Amino acid sequence: MTIEQWLVLSILLLTLILFVSARLRYDIIALLALLAVTLAGIIPVERAFLGFSNPAVITVAAVLILSRGLQNSGVVEWIGNKLTGLRGGLSLHLLVLTTLIAILSAFMNNVGALALLLPVTLTLARKKGFPASKLLMPLAFASLLGGMTTLIGTPPNLIASAFRQQSSGLPFRMFDFLPVGGAVALSGVLFLSFVGWRFIPLRHSRSTENTLEIEDYVTEVRLRPTSPLIGKALHQTQDFSNAEVIIIGLVRGQERRMEPSAQTVLQAGDILILKADIDNIRRLTETLQLELVGSQPIGKTNLQSEDVILLQVVIMPNSVLQGNTARSLSLRSHYGINLLAISRQGQVQHSRLDRIRFRTGDVLLIQSHIETASETLQNLGCLPLAGQNLKLRNGTPRRWPALALFCGALLIAALGLLPSAVSFTAAAVLMVLLKVITLNEAYQSIDWPIVILLGAMIPVGEALEISGTAGQIANLLLQIAPHLSAGGLVAILLVVTMFLSDVINNAAALVLMAPIGISVAQGLGVSVDPFLMAITIGASCAFLTPIGHQSNTLVMGPGGYAFSDYWRAGLLLEVIVALVSIPLLLLFWPL
Repeated sequence: MTIEQWLVLSILLLTLILFVSARLRYDIIALLALLAVTLAGIIPVERAFLGFSNPAVITVAAVLILSRGLQNSGVVEWIGNKLTGLRGGLSLHLLVLTTLIAILSAFMNNVGALALLLPVTLTLARKKGFPASKLLMPLAFASLLGGMTTLIGTPPNLIASAFRQQSSGLPFRMFDFLPVGGAVALSGVLFLSFVGWRFIPLRHSRSTENTLEIEDYVTEVRLRPTSPLIGKALHQTQDFSNAEVIIIGLVRGQERRMEPSAQTVLQAGDILILKADIDNIRRLTETLQLELVGSQPIGKTNLQSEDVILLQVVIMPNSVLQGNTARSLSLRSHYGINLLAISRQGQVQHSRLDRIRFRTGDVLLIQSHIETASETLQNLGCLPLAGQNLKLRNGTPRRWPALALFCGALLIAALGLLPSAVSFTAAAVLMVLLKVITLNEAYQSIDWPIVILLGAMIPVGEALEISGTAGQIANLLLQIAPHLSAGGLVAILLVVTMFLSDVINNAAALVLMAPIGISVAQGLGVSVDPFLMAITIGASCAFLTPIGHQSNTLVMGPGGYAFSDYWRAGLLLEVIVALVSIPLLLLFWPL
């Protein structure tokens, strides 16, 4: 191997280590890898950022905007309301839910589809008495299975199509993935609905039962006539800030104010509703001449009013909350919300809430003004959970224009009248012009870290080819397994990509494996199609860990799952995917 090839391997190895460690965001890691291969002279400087002009990247952004349009249309909400009348046991409900999300994920973003059905599923779980942990993981897995069936189902499919066009001159068409991907999705949905859920441990997540407990650190105190706080406005109560106490309500006579104004002047006899660690409250009662009021716990209904609401929300992938704390973001002053509780993997976090770093999938109990709640949650990247009468959209749903534009773009791309990047971009622009979505919503709906990841990793994949490193790895693979048939090598690449996607982003896994698959096919003198298809399917099989795909991470908090819960059903699912897909790959995509 040449020095250049060793350099590429070293960069890729370090990139993989960074992906697995998750110490940096995956888009930053991808940019670092891109800069490394560029500064090393492997990729010419003038070609370093051509990945961002790749049609696959443009299509991903356009599909994300169209997905938001479908969310705003209210179609899925209407379907979800119909599901509440469904009769039958857990398996039947799972079959309907997993089938529905698989179909949705075939045509829209996986996480977007999951976000639409997550509140519906939690509502069903509560009304029917089903454990949420038995429903949410299959729902997340089914969203990945559905993405295997169409060109736009998931970013790896689009990237695989771009690799095929580079190697053979023709991209994959819209439904080329359906014969194999459809069979795999059907097998996976049936397994999850009737068998797989039985392997998932029963977890009791307090966050999904609409009963996040806050009584332990929310209490009422009355100002004695001798309190030094009398005559001060709330914004002058520095003692509370220093003791990490938040005032979330004030009772004066018969009047109860939730989230009182900072200009409110305190009077003797006022009752303050405080959120704090119990030790801090006891200390303040002595120094500030306060007295605890009654012994009854304060329930949620006492923390709401006509203009203030309590909401349970889950942190979505790429939320601005991720990696930050309530203190660093100044949630109360900048966003007008009070953080009352945090549940992580079903366990409520009790102390120093303002210093806990938020993660995707955390469930928060917040207090917010009704009028601004929808916009605030949208800006923060949070999703209201079951039982909340809050819609993350404004105005009247425009169901038919959204459906017509999406279906029209899909039909045009499927018939080959226009490239998918052009047809879906045109539909996205028309959605904005027809006010199906606002321009702000369009920009917000784009998963920019994914766009950066794809744009940066495509040249890194080219570096693997240009340097000859992919060919060297392919030759090594052919030497190690000289007695294996081409079909056997297809199976090996599928399984390797499966395990790789369990620990790194699926699009990155495909970008790294596709050049190797193409080189193996060229070394054997056979078609690249079954190899690319196998790698594409493997990239969508992140079933063993919560970090392999954002859908898995999103349900971790509401489902109360532990890290080790995923492989229990996920390992069997991956075996089924391999057993179903390999013979079908060789049948529909002959060597």
